[in-house]
Amino acid sequence: MLFTEQQAREIMQKALRFSKADECVVNLQGYTSGNIRYANNAVSTSGENSNSSLVVTSAFGKKTGIATINEFDDASLEKAVRRSEELAQLAPENPEYMPILGPQKYQSSNAYFKSTADFSPQQRADAAAASILPARERKLKAAGYLQHNAGFQAMLNSKGLFAYHPSTSVEFSVTARNEAGTGSGYASRGYNDISKLNTAQASKIAMDKAEGSAKAVALEPGKYTVILEPAAVAVLLENMFFNMDARSADEGRSFMSKQGGKTKIGEKLVDAKVNIYSDPTHPELPAATWSGDGRPVERVNWIENGVVKNLYASRYWAENKGAKSIPMPNNAIMEGGKASLEDMIKNTKRGILVTRLWYIRSVDPQTLLLTGLTRDGTFLIENGKIKHPVKNFRFNESPIIMLNNLEEMGRPERVVSGESNVNYILPPLKVRDFTFSSLSDAV
Repeated sequence: MLFTEQQAREIMQKALRFSKADECVVNLQGYTSGNIRYANNAVSTSGENSNSSLVVTSAFGKKTGIATINEFDDASLEKAVRRSEELAQLAPENPEYMPILGPQKYQSSNAYFKSTADFSPQQRADAAAASILPARERKLKAAGYLQHNAGFQAMLNSKGLFAYHPSTSVEFSVTARNEAGTGSGYASRGYNDISKLNTAQASKIAMDKAEGSAKAVALEPGKYTVILEPAAVAVLLENMFFNMDARSADEGRSFMSKQGGKTKIGEKLVDAKVNIYSDPTHPELPAATWSGDGRPVERVNWIENGVVKNLYASRYWAENKGAKSIPMPNNAIMEGGKASLEDMIKNTKRGILVTRLWYIRSVDPQTLLLTGLTRDGTFLIENGKIKHPVKNFRFNESPIIMLNNLEEMGRPERVVSGESNVNYILPPLKVRDFTFSSLSDAV
């Protein structure tokens, strides 16, 4: 299923030769994936799957049609092209259709690692065992999931634009609970290079938290200083990352909107310590250097010293507004400090350590007010030490308010969001006046 750059180009060139449309775009992608799942300290499923598909988009004027196939002989390719052309002729005009781009120049990004592509079923089993066996020894129950992928995406159009990007990835998550079900801990890891994954190490963190959170004490809801671990930071900030769209801001539908059809570009939005950018060539978070419409994806500063610098936009909207055409980023990185999580705890007189947040829901898109719950280990900090576990809270907070109440940022690390399964590089954050609105009996 994994075609080389040359193989992918040859298949797409064949398809384009059949085209009679004004414009034609061919996208080809493929992957192989392996996984293992366990619960109650025993493997429940393990398997592998692979697939590849070719998508043909044909355009006559501003009318477009799309057809998809997973067979690549000449007859199948021609059938897909003809079908896309038939659909295009039947479709209404798209007033926002933009002509396809010609050849572009892309940076290189090393997101493919042989170690991940060659990961075997035996290695998957060994990785799971490194999590399960310690849980048994500590009389805890572990549940986890590991998935590794190797794939590629490629694009060729009738104006000669060609792009190809191979990549690998692995995601691992584990939850540990005590036998009574009164304590829970969690850890997750994500990499492109699977040789960086240590399931035993990640599982130990989850198990330590499961044991440490067993006798939770109720605290009154209210505003607290909190230390949010990167997994908790991720599910809050991604709601900001995913909503930095210029059109939504221009049309008054987002937290980046101002009255009179203006936006907050150029304004100080959050604490001056905040710097957020995207870079597909980042060595710890490599990504594709081209977008779905063929635009180059490069490093972009979104928030610099607390000031909003850029919003992403479609080609149509950028042209409509006479603005720079910036595609949606393929990753997000927030700069931080040098302190470890342990250092941040030592520097805290009184606060709450939050391992993870989940069940995130939007309350007000205009302010990015969110609600959700803590889980898998919430602890009271007093005089620089963990004093005892506390019962979980429901929170009501906006990441914008949160980033204006920053007290300290720790050392950034790659983290997997438990809500979207997207990887980021984010620091742990110490935040004052974080709002917990009620208690939750869930573990």
